Amino acid sequence: MTFEDATITPAADFAPGGMRWLRPAGATGLTVTALGLGGAPLSSMPEVLGYEVPRDRAVDLVEAVLRSPIAVIDTSNGYNDGESERRIGAALRRSDGGTSTLIVTKVDARGRDYSGTRVRESVDESAERLGMDFLPLVHLHDPEFFEFEEITAPGGAVDTLVALKAEGRIGSIGVAGGHAPTMQRYVDLGVFDALLVHNRLTLVDRSAETVAADAKRRGMAVFNAAVFGGGILAAPRAGRDTYAYRPASPVLLASISAMADLCDEYGIELGAAAIQASLREPLVDCTLVGMSRPERVEWTLDAVSRPIPDDFWNRVEALRPAPKHWVDAQN
Repeated sequence: MTFEDATITPAADFAPGGMRWLRPAGATGLTVTALGLGGAPLSSMPEVLGYEVPRDRAVDLVEAVLRSPIAVIDTSNGYNDGESERRIGAALRRSDGGTSTLIVTKVDARGRDYSGTRVRESVDESAERLGMDFLPLVHLHDPEFFEFEEITAPGGAVDTLVALKAEGRIGSIGVAGGHAPTMQRYVDLGVFDALLVHNRLTLVDRSAETVAADAKRRGMAVFNAAVFGGGILAAPRAGRDTYAYRPASPVLLASISAMADLCDEYGIELGAAAIQASLREPLVDCTLVGMSRPERVEWTLDAVSRPIPDDFWNRVEALRPAPKHWVDAQN
């Protein structure tokens, strides 16, 4: 399956008010907008993202999103020790709780502790920071950094997340991470309602296509994050040399450069193409885009509906690196 498979759908259909702007999140019973806010930049993690985000600016950004048609905000307990959640919570309190925005968060380990007890603590911490009594969707975050047998042991992290759902403490549960083969192992457990992948369903990398397709067949919601590959697809000529927070290969950099040249030919921005590629992807329910300034909300919404000719997608597809150059082939 490739991005050009969806060429019959006009870009305007994915824009606010369009036929595909609102859609069901798999079989969860939740409704999502085609586009959501990725909350990692809100927390200010310069060691990962390369820049700082002051607290007031982050809160202003969340408030701008709450006023916008975007109705999904994704965050995590572990983003800068909960700072993303704190900032989102501050914006939610300013809105007096008057929002229908879906707030999605994730449980995280504390150091090397990813026990069932830690999962319960993580949920409690997130609920307090966000000011929410009920968390409608909670992901198991980054399990690829722990032994599968540890996370899936009786009474462990997965069991506890399932129990919290059964207790009514949280709503749907998902698994969120990078390494696609590991994500497949968790999807195969058959207990999750949603899958979040990052950096692996983009213009230049399709590592997560198989697991996303499997999740979709199972009725799971599929969230696609980091469609800019950590920023390089949003600013291809800014001198960045990393993709997915790691050094990019010369082949990958050459591909991105060629895509940027192609975008120049069509008078469009590569960042807009990166967003629309994910919106056009039949496997994806919600595309999560990280932002760090309030003014990026307007730019992002504009990028959603910017006309891109169908023949562009055929040509950009031909510039994607071979699978041996994708992220998970390097792991």
